[in-house]
This record gives sequence, structure tokens and C-alpha cells, in this order.
Amino acid sequence: MDLVAELRRVVPHDRVLDDPDVIEGYLQDHAEWAPYAQAVAVVRPRDTAEVQAVVRLAAEHRVPIVPRGAGTGLSGGANAVEGCIMLSFEAMDQVLEINHAERFAVVQPGVVNDDLRGVCAVENLWYPPDPASAPWSTIGGNIATNAGGLCCVKYGVTRDYVLALEVVTGRGDVVRLGRRTAKGVAGYDLCGLMVGSEGTLGVITEATVRLRPKRDAERTVAGYFDSIVAAGEAVSAVSASGVIPSALELVDKHCLEAVDAWKNMGLSTEANVVLLGRCDTPGRAGDEEARTVLRCFEQAGASWAAVSSDEQEAEALFDARRLAYPALERLGPVLTEDVCVPKALVPEMLARIEKTAAQHDTLIANIAHAGDGNLHPLLITPIGDEDAKRRAQAAFEDIIADAIELGGTVTGEHGVGLLKRGGLQREVSPEVLDMHRAVKQALDPLGILNPGKILA
Repeated sequence: MDLVAELRRVVPHDRVLDDPDVIEGYLQDHAEWAPYAQAVAVVRPRDTAEVQAVVRLAAEHRVPIVPRGAGTGLSGGANAVEGCIMLSFEAMDQVLEINHAERFAVVQPGVVNDDLRGVCAVENLWYPPDPASAPWSTIGGNIATNAGGLCCVKYGVTRDYVLALEVVTGRGDVVRLGRRTAKGVAGYDLCGLMVGSEGTLGVITEATVRLRPKRDAERTVAGYFDSIVAAGEAVSAVSASGVIPSALELVDKHCLEAVDAWKNMGLSTEANVVLLGRCDTPGRAGDEEARTVLRCFEQAGASWAAVSSDEQEAEALFDARRLAYPALERLGPVLTEDVCVPKALVPEMLARIEKTAAQHDTLIANIAHAGDGNLHPLLITPIGDEDAKRRAQAAFEDIIADAIELGGTVTGEHGVGLLKRGGLQREVSPEVLDMHRAVKQALDPLGILNPGKILA
């Protein structure tokens, strides 16, 4: 069978790309060292009917399909498998509706997160999920991985904002899951099941997401610390205080140095670790929350801490947090961790990460959504150094083991993909893995939807 010809028979000719040089750019996400194979073609559909046509063709011929958003993932979840069709949603990028009365938006999966947030801001509304990749990542990909972000410590993750989905099943049927009402408990939560399923249970073609009213201005609290463990103690103190900040982010010296080398911001000369808190409760209550966070920083041993009075300066600090990952990528391959532990154990987990770095002679930089215990150790290796790569991979596995031992999880927001399949098997029981496989079999009986991801 000539699969490319068949694809061009069921969708317009220009939707199908088969130039090997072009296909190469679609074969993997940003997960360092996650394996990938060769796709037969890339299809860029414009609507649900075209997606359905492609899935039905794939089901008929048992051809695997790998859905892809912007390719910003960090677990290999969008990596090509041999002989697959890469289904790219870059052309399905429309905000279809903003509903003020019910506070929801209807979007196609290729809408970039920040673009949706920008449209909402004009309408005095707000879409809270804000992964660091928000300027590039898409809503479909965010839903596929149940992405979190800087403000999820207070406002939750993507799952908390997905009301309804339009999905093409593994048999090629188009179904609508969820509801647009404030409440609804009719039947199983199949919409919620799709969130975080990484394209293995269905192909998302439309999403209805919850919106909130536009927020008041945030107050930023910055603290400089001499050690990463001391910063972790400050995080635990904030949690114990009862304050729920709208963000609580950690950036260590390795990240600061990389950002300085790239953007010349001058932060690494002032601190080994920066902790950034934000409070958005309106009025005096918000002012008091900011003062409480400041006291937590000071009592944990901050060498300097203050509530920022300069909005531009405060935003620059958060820009440094968002720039940390791309800045580190300039130094060499970056293997990204995504463990999450109970908030009270953040200091212990950070100490274990430091110990792991020393044991394996591996440079590990740290950024973290520290307020909810979601840590992102970044393992950096020189280009072409195979021994360093081996040591980094061993450190990666030790960090996973430590997170599980502390009652945490192997992935807080990046997804299992390919890199964390072994970690998932260690985290959950064989009985629970069997439940996963049963769900997969029920919803994708032909096994064509992103095969090999999540479950080994």
C-alpha cells in the first residue's frame, strides 16, 4: 500500500508532507535521549473531519498515529514510532468562542497557550494554567500531559480547567466528552480520563476550558539564599504558614549563571539560590500574605529578602525563571527531571538531589515549582561525552527512586512518555498497571494511538 497516496486521497493534498527533510523536524519533542523512529508522513489537518479521515485510514491499515502539538514536551510523548503518521495540529489554531456568561473558551488543539491567555486578557478573563513553555506550547499538548505551571500552586493544573473535549477515538469515531455546565456527574468522567493520557486514548480536536475573572495585580517577594536546602526550608515554612501563594518558584545558581551568560541580567553575582513568591489576594489581606512569605524567607536564613516595589524588576526575576531551561540548553544536552514530593519534604528531596549530583559527578541545575513540591532537576552533560551521559542517566534514575521513597511521584506535569515508563512501573502496583492496560485496550483496541508511550 502507498500510504502517502492513500492519505492524499482522504484529505487535501497539501495537508500531507512526505519530504524526508521536512518530516525530520517533526520526529521528536525536547526530551533529551528519548528514542524516536521514522514516520511515513506528517499530516496537518484543518478540522475534525480531516482528523477523523486520517484516523479511520490508520485504523483500517493498522498504522500507528502520533499526535503532536508544538513538540515542546520533555518526556518523549510526541516522538515518532516506526512507520507512523505524525498528526500535527499546528494548523488547527483557532479560538472558536469566548463565553463571558459561563466563563469558558472553546479552542482548537493547536492554539498556543499564551495566545489564548492574550485573547482572554482583552476580555478581562484569565486562563490560569501557565507552563514555562506557555509562549510556545499548545492547549492540546497541555491537555495531553495535564500541564501545570507557575501558578498551579494556588489555581491547579490543566485538568482543573477542562470542561469538555471533542475526541476522535481509535476506531475513528468522533465523540464529545464532558459538559459546559458548572456541575455534571452523569456517568464516568471520560473527559478527565483523556487529560494526561498523552494521545494514547484518543485524539483531541476541540477543547472547552474554564476561565476565571482577570486577577488583581500580584505582589512579588524575592529571597536570596546561600544553599538550596535553606531555600527548601523557606518553601516548607510558607506551606506551614497557611498562605497559598499564587506562585513560589526556585532557581539555583547554575540556572542564574546560564541566564546571565545569555541575557546579562546580573543575578548570579548576588545569590546561590533565588526564591520567588507571589501573592494575588486583593487588598490588605494580600499585603499581609506577602509580609508572611517575607518572614518565612527571613526565618529560613535568606541572605536578602524583600517585597518588591518595582513591577518591572519583579517581572525580570520571573523572566529569569522562564528563561532558565533554554539558557541551560545552550551549554549542552539537558536531561530534564519532573518529580513531585510532599511540600514538607522539599528540603530533603533537594538535599538528595545535591548528593546524587556529587555521587555521579553530574552537573545538576535546579528550577522548581517549589510551592507544590514539583522539582525540575536539570542534568547537563557536555556534547559528545558518552561517559557523562551514562552518569547522568544513572543520576536520573536515582532521583526517581528518591522521589518514590519520599512518597512522591515520578512526574508532576511533563508526563510519562518514554522516559518515565520504568518509573511508572515502580510507582504503582501491578494491579493498577493492569487497570491502565484495560483502559487502553477498551479505548484503543487496535493499538494505533501513540503506541509505546506511558505503558511499556
